[in-house]
Amino acid sequence: MKRLLIPALLALSLPVMAQQKDTTRHVYADLQLLTQGEIRDGGLPVAANGSMDRAAFLLGRNRLVVGYERPHLQIKTIFQHIGVWGQAGKGTFNVQEAWAKLSTNWGLFAQLGRQTLSYDDERILGPNDWAMAGITHDVLRAGYEGHGHKFHTALAWNQNAENTDNGSTFYSGGALPYKTMILGWYHYDLPVAPLGVSLLALNVGMQGGALGKDEHIEWQHIMGGYLKFKPEKWSLEGSYYRQFGRNEKGAVLDAWMASGKATFTPSKVLGFVAGYDFLSGDNTFAVPQGSMIGLIQHDVLRGFSSIYGSHHAFYGAMDFFYVRTFVNGFSPGLQNAYVGTQVQPFKNVSAGLTYHYLAIAAKLQGIGATLGHELEVEASWRFLKDVSLSFGLSYMVGTKNMQLLKRASQDGRLFWTWLSLHATPRIFEHRR
Repeated sequence: MKRLLIPALLALSLPVMAQQKDTTRHVYADLQLLTQGEIRDGGLPVAANGSMDRAAFLLGRNRLVVGYERPHLQIKTIFQHIGVWGQAGKGTFNVQEAWAKLSTNWGLFAQLGRQTLSYDDERILGPNDWAMAGITHDVLRAGYEGHGHKFHTALAWNQNAENTDNGSTFYSGGALPYKTMILGWYHYDLPVAPLGVSLLALNVGMQGGALGKDEHIEWQHIMGGYLKFKPEKWSLEGSYYRQFGRNEKGAVLDAWMASGKATFTPSKVLGFVAGYDFLSGDNTFAVPQGSMIGLIQHDVLRGFSSIYGSHHAFYGAMDFFYVRTFVNGFSPGLQNAYVGTQVQPFKNVSAGLTYHYLAIAAKLQGIGATLGHELEVEASWRFLKDVSLSFGLSYMVGTKNMQLLKRASQDGRLFWTWLSLHATPRIFEHRR
């Protein structure tokens, strides 16, 4: 891998160095302070001992962003601290991002270091910024952007430490869930129509075996596409992805997902949205013992995994799916049909209301499809140019199927609300 990375960077640096005539420099520092309070009742699956999930807490996320820019070079570092108010150990501190980017006047670029990967609607790859920690990747990303075309490729190779005792072949318990990753993404914007089309191929290597015993990599793949058509007041989006290969335990994967979304904005004040997601799932499991589903025994896993996307943007704001698993890791898939409306009565004030119908995708013997109904209300007020206040309320009515498959609240009712203050001031900037 190193033999590939070094020549790639050197090859790109030659035309960059030949172009450096502009001496403009830009240095800046930003603060990102997020404080969020949450109250939930049944927002997590009921524990095996029958105890309910009820909680009220305050979260804090503080980031310091330091950046440097000049022609053909960008450098950015984000230091991050996350913690619950009053938490023992005083939370966690880490470097969220740290990367350098080289670019040319011809549209070529290479970006090396810890960075976010955000593509299309962020369903497969996104920063997942709603989660306090977010998602970043240690990768070399390179590509070309110009004349309506964008092509990106990314390479990752992860280790626990720099030791060579195991020949750099074993990776477990590290900061990222995969051992290696290869990404290819192509996007084209049509010059004669408001249409953009993307193709994505993702190859993820998961560590298999144990240290010193049967060490190997199991490969899983996702291939698919995304399109977005925006004629005047409409926005139409669609995607399809196929997942195959093997998971880290060697089980064969054969899964897929499809989505469609339509947004209509008749004015600057009012908008409507409707959509449907289908994620395939497994339709066989062991005979239930007592009131619990037993261990799953599949020859082929058909439950689609949305990998490293911004999950909170889909499948309901309560994050009840694809953030937390079903009982014993069972994955019967998901159907998510939703409608909603957005209003912006004032320039800095917005609000929205969304309804979700949630059901499993697989056909299970003796179990119906419907999981529940979720209603969401969100509102935001930006009262200073860099300070905003946001509020959200989600209420779900689950069925007996939800209780069985997720061990949700026994009365079928789930409640979650949050209030957050987000300040993003620029504290330093210098140009010369």
